[in-house]
Amino acid sequence: MKLEQLFHLLARARQLCHHDDYVIMGSLSALGVAGDSPVPDDMTMSIDVDCYTRDDPGRVFDLVGALGEASDYFRETGIYLDPINPHLPTLPEGWQSRLIKIERDGVRGWFLDPNDATVSKYARGEPRDRRWIRAGIEAGIVSLPLVRVRFGMTDFFDAAERKGALARLEEDAGWFATWRNARGTGRRRS
Repeated sequence: MKLEQLFHLLARARQLCHHDDYVIMGSLSALGVAGDSPVPDDMTMSIDVDCYTRDDPGRVFDLVGALGEASDYFRETGIYLDPINPHLPTLPEGWQSRLIKIERDGVRGWFLDPNDATVSKYARGEPRDRRWIRAGIEAGIVSLPLVRVRFGMTDFFDAAERKGALARLEEDAGWFATWRNARGTGRRRS
């Protein structure tokens, strides 16, 4: 998905519910850095926009009929709004203060910081999350040292979730060291 497509969806949401501010979480939160650096396809291939209305998080669920997976909007555009509860994902303390704001035509998208999204993705641990994380690491969008710090700021669901997330982080740290050495530069590519 491209940033323009996402904002087209948010503009339609604004027409329907009269809210101007949307918090974007999940994979497409990577689009929040689109103005600063190229975002790899593996980070933006999702067709669903995980988000909520910033000032009234429950209001976003009223949009499912018009913009959700079974909607005409999805059939016409190939993308859809996937409403979420802001308390659902595992995120580090202070994530709200690190949201990345992008505004288009009076609609504001508040994008989850990629390093905060990475913590949540490590907690979930699905294969597609791991592809997203590694693409972000390769592109220099995700910083494993920063993610490690954010782990210390995270209240995981339970000890098992924390242990699994940490094991995945350590595995990717080993993978990254091998990847970096194979490139022979000792640095991430720009």
